[in-house]
Amino acid sequence: MSNLRFQYFCFLLICVILCCPRNSLGDTCLRPKHVALYVFGDSGHDAGNMNYINGSLSAFRANHWPYGQTFFKFPSGRFSDGRLVPDFIAEYGKLPLIKPYLHPGYRFYTDGANFASAGAGALSETRQGSVLDLKTQVIYYKKVHMLLREELGDEAAQSLVSRSVHLISTGANDYAVYITNSTVLWSNSHQDYVSMVIGNISSAIQDIYNMGGRKFGIRNVGPLGCSPSMRVLKGGAAGDCVEEATKIVKLHNNQLYKMLIKLGNELQGFKYELTDYFTFLTELMNNPFKYGFKEGNVACCGSGPYRGIPNCGLKIEGIEDHKLCANVNDYVFFDYSHPTEKVNQKLSKLMWDGKGSGPYNLKALFEL
Repeated sequence: MSNLRFQYFCFLLICVILCCPRNSLGDTCLRPKHVALYVFGDSGHDAGNMNYINGSLSAFRANHWPYGQTFFKFPSGRFSDGRLVPDFIAEYGKLPLIKPYLHPGYRFYTDGANFASAGAGALSETRQGSVLDLKTQVIYYKKVHMLLREELGDEAAQSLVSRSVHLISTGANDYAVYITNSTVLWSNSHQDYVSMVIGNISSAIQDIYNMGGRKFGIRNVGPLGCSPSMRVLKGGAAGDCVEEATKIVKLHNNQLYKMLIKLGNELQGFKYELTDYFTFLTELMNNPFKYGFKEGNVACCGSGPYRGIPNCGLKIEGIEDHKLCANVNDYVFFDYSHPTEKVNQKLSKLMWDGKGSGPYNLKALFEL
């Protein structure tokens, strides 16, 4: 009897293998409610795309120690000591870590893809030629969309895309350039510049929507003016926040909120989660002990006041070597502007099952 059961099991296994072949994009036999995760944005989301861009500046690459020291035990290209928000969201959604789109040989697009680029913004002009701006990321997404349709068929591909979540974090680099580049500053008012950034984000969302995307996870821009790098750049040793950056970021976040409400009213089936990253990070910076940290303003890795000089793991001529903290879990910031893995985990938990500024959280979007 046991032998017959074994033979029957083998027969079923062969049937499953024959009926559910794997192809270059992953498993064609997707679960009926399988949800993929497609990631867009800047260094807050980049899992290592910049490692594969020839000529990209070292400042936009995290492919050197001590990045990645706590979780991966090697520099994966993430601007953190460990995991980023998309890594935690993938885990919560029962997905593998989503690899960079440019990673050689990666084709498992049925689980998702990460298009994010460190240093990039919503505007194509932001560090043009050195990064993948948001429009380029959407073009790459369109290529993935076409491959899914070729491999899975139109109906199955559209079903997968409509169920999937599209995670977006962008805008901070546009405003960093605006504040530090006098040419950009003089040629655009705050309102005009914010309108351009918001317009590009809106266009990207609508392009993804037109390809079938219906679920979006968005975070607003954090307290850029109070980051270690901005404190050094404008505040000097006193470390005051850069009020001009704070004002324009608040303007952006207000317009982002209104834009998403507008899209929600205009686009049928459009659903979104909006995280107030500005308030979240400001609270951790101002009250670190309340949340299990000891230092809210000084970075774990870097040099100069607040360790805000962006030389974590790099040797820059004329600048003192970087210093590294003894316990990264005591710090809100890992380097000049990027939070530690501990912060990313707290943020991810808020995005997953917390109550944000949008009508949904990410858990709800994954389950819809």
